[in-house]
Amino acid sequence: MAPQGDVAAADSASRTLVLGIDGAQGIVQCGPNAEAVLGRPPADLIGRPAAELVDDDSKSDLEGLLEAIIAGQERRAVLSVRRGDGSTTESVVTAQPLVGGVAPGFPAGLLFVRVALPVSERYQDPALMRRALMDDPLARFGASLDLDQTAKGLVDVIVPHFCTTASVLILESLVAADEVHSESGSAVLRRIAVTSDDGNPAWTATFPVGEVLIYPEGTPYRQVLDTARPVHLPHVDVQLAGDIAGKWRRGPVGRLLTGVSMVLLPLIARDTLLGFIACTRVPGFRKFDAYDVEIGMEFASRAAIVIDNARLFSRERATALTLQRSLLPNRLSAPSSVEVRHRYLPGSKLVEVGGDWYESIALPGARVALIVGDVAGHGVRAAVTMGRLRTALHTLANLELPPADALHIMHELMIELGEQEPHFATCVYAVYDATTGTVEVASAGHLPPLLVAPEGSNDFLEIPPAPPLGVSGGATIESREFKVEDGSLFVIYTDGLVENRGTDIDDGLARLQGVFSPGSTSRPMEDLAKATLDGVYADHHRDDIAVLIARLSRLPEDRCATWTLPADPAAVRRARGLVRSKLDEWELGDLSYTTELLASELVTNALRYAPGGPIELRLLLERTVVCEVLDRSAALPRLRHATDDEENGRGLLVVSQLAHRWGTRRTAAGKVVWCEQIVPGVDPDPSEPVPAWPGENHHRE
Repeated sequence: MAPQGDVAAADSASRTLVLGIDGAQGIVQCGPNAEAVLGRPPADLIGRPAAELVDDDSKSDLEGLLEAIIAGQERRAVLSVRRGDGSTTESVVTAQPLVGGVAPGFPAGLLFVRVALPVSERYQDPALMRRALMDDPLARFGASLDLDQTAKGLVDVIVPHFCTTASVLILESLVAADEVHSESGSAVLRRIAVTSDDGNPAWTATFPVGEVLIYPEGTPYRQVLDTARPVHLPHVDVQLAGDIAGKWRRGPVGRLLTGVSMVLLPLIARDTLLGFIACTRVPGFRKFDAYDVEIGMEFASRAAIVIDNARLFSRERATALTLQRSLLPNRLSAPSSVEVRHRYLPGSKLVEVGGDWYESIALPGARVALIVGDVAGHGVRAAVTMGRLRTALHTLANLELPPADALHIMHELMIELGEQEPHFATCVYAVYDATTGTVEVASAGHLPPLLVAPEGSNDFLEIPPAPPLGVSGGATIESREFKVEDGSLFVIYTDGLVENRGTDIDDGLARLQGVFSPGSTSRPMEDLAKATLDGVYADHHRDDIAVLIARLSRLPEDRCATWTLPADPAAVRRARGLVRSKLDEWELGDLSYTTELLASELVTNALRYAPGGPIELRLLLERTVVCEVLDRSAALPRLRHATDDEENGRGLLVVSQLAHRWGTRRTAAGKVVWCEQIVPGVDPDPSEPVPAWPGENHHRE
């Protein structure tokens, strides 16, 4: 019996002779098909030395095979085997020892001599063709759900068992993972696999893989698309080949198709035409007949199911990845004095986004919102909930709500979502002000942030405890403000970084503190980000991981100016003079006129609607010029359009027209109305590329 996989893969293109070899390296047994394989009767081989099977150049290789039999080893080699007429033919010879040892008169092992069929005998036995096409090969290439790999496996099966050259063409909409419509005729196709075994490279050059095309009318390729039925051309003569090449305007096609036998097999799954397989047999081989077409269509119908499965998988995977990657930010923003790095790793290799998320959102006034959250659960369902929360929290951050207020609204949202399906999440929300060097932090059931001082000491911040978002009852969410030394590191993370099945969470927290040991504040941020994930890649049972690291630095003092103005109409004129002087100092005199006008409108608005207290005017030079006016009234102004007969109400309209952006936010003492202008030559929203790192593909296109 032949070794498994030695013969079955090429039954329709080869013949195998089995010989029994004794300990003296003589032939003691011979299969009955010796005449068909070597042109020699069995009686002519039995009793002869095995060395007489091959020519002189192959004798040493054969001796190696025979010695392997005695040593109880299996080996294989390509040898030149002698035929009965004196000619030689290349053969794959496999030596296989027999169990039981060596006994006189009995074989010690077997030689399997496999030779290729003569051209005239290829494709003669329909039973062999059907067996080679339908049995193991279909299951083998059908195991892949990748469209390109599936098509490559398909042509590798159909060649050489059914034809000498084959190519697979499918609808371009299928490759693009779109819905397949009832396209025919002029449908756009893509060739996704080509192979041949006749040694002619012109096939792959003339019919290249990846080509997108529309076949011209009057060609057999257009016919199979129009009818969704097989097209059988037993013999393509010179005239027909030239006609196809002329209509296609592709000269080499005529030379390649001249004299071939062709059959085009449509790929139909769920009553939808997916494409077709083009099969040819070059001159010298038996031409396709009706029974061959029947075998080919049986193969094509099964292959279409496999391709359709790959299509569905490709479409669903593309949809899932598009959804998942859209749920995480594609860039992080921060003031120029704050440097931010992140890491994200999903817990599952199949789902690239879980329930963890992170945000770094630059806010007006040289402030930044730093957020990390974790939705309970894994997979797509947790990712969808995460996407909802992230979008809502991003909106709340842009509304400039304090961290505790934003998390409280998120808690109410989670309670509402929980009415349909139970959900809860943890979240830590921090806002760092680069002008004052303070960070305000609120947490809902999340692990404490790590603050690393410039000299290297580190501590987990004590935040007032609160239950996770979506969990009813318990303490309210409160914020706590911390003074931060210039150049400190602020680290927020999810529990997947410090907790796993085999490690106590305290050990994980201690490991994190060890990463940010003395000297860490002087290390590059990328090195620190990599160090936080050391050792986690090997843990196949890890949870989702999100980490956000920020180097918090103060805005330089010469970039910030603050003045206190009395609640007096003369303050408007003074504000204009202060702004003009500071812009001249910053060498931004070109912005003086507009900035003075904006400052006067904001101060006038504060005098009119917040009387009775001092007004604070602040000018910041960051990536933009920011003008802020703080008053003691908590009422937020509203933009409106004044009528023609109204004398007031146009101030904020002027601000909205002249400023790049404007907005308001409440403070503990009242409110701030701000506006910003673009500095000539400076990008207000830079998008700096972050060096690639393992796992980056999980959230970036």
